[in-house]
Amino acid sequence: MKISGKILNERYTRLLMERTELGLSTIMLLDKVQKRHQITHDEHRQLKADKLVEGRYPNLVISAILASVTGQKAQHIRDRGFDNKYYQDLIIKLIREHQPVSREDIDRLILDKLPEVLTHKQKEIKIHNLLIHLAGKEKRIRNVGSKKYPRWVLNITNLKIE
Repeated sequence: MKISGKILNERYTRLLMERTELGLSTIMLLDKVQKRHQITHDEHRQLKADKLVEGRYPNLVISAILASVTGQKAQHIRDRGFDNKYYQDLIIKLIREHQPVSREDIDRLILDKLPEVLTHKQKEIKIHNLLIHLAGKEKRIRNVGSKKYPRWVLNITNLKIE
């Protein structure tokens, strides 16, 4: 086992030790998650089984319970992000008020609202998936531009009143 000599947040570590029944090895794993260091699949399964982390491997965040104990509630929400419906509603509102909108317009609206644990590339993929869902499965929007230069508008035939 590799032991890092630097504690990112001493208050965080002390609170975990004082207010939980967690062992030292578990606390060290949580410290790795907090520092955004990679953990193994087995370590992930252990923390997930104990309900100490959330998210999909390897993009993990500490659980809501630990965030409350350590005073990191707001950071927990920023790290975890919101559900897809929230982001989809933002995209629909942008298009409704300013159509047609470019991918760059959508990126400017959404990128800084996505979870901080995601890389820039992962955020771009997330936005792509949101657009594909809205245009494909839900058919709420459509591209009137090209694939390289999309221009998104509301799909009038499937318009949902909100």
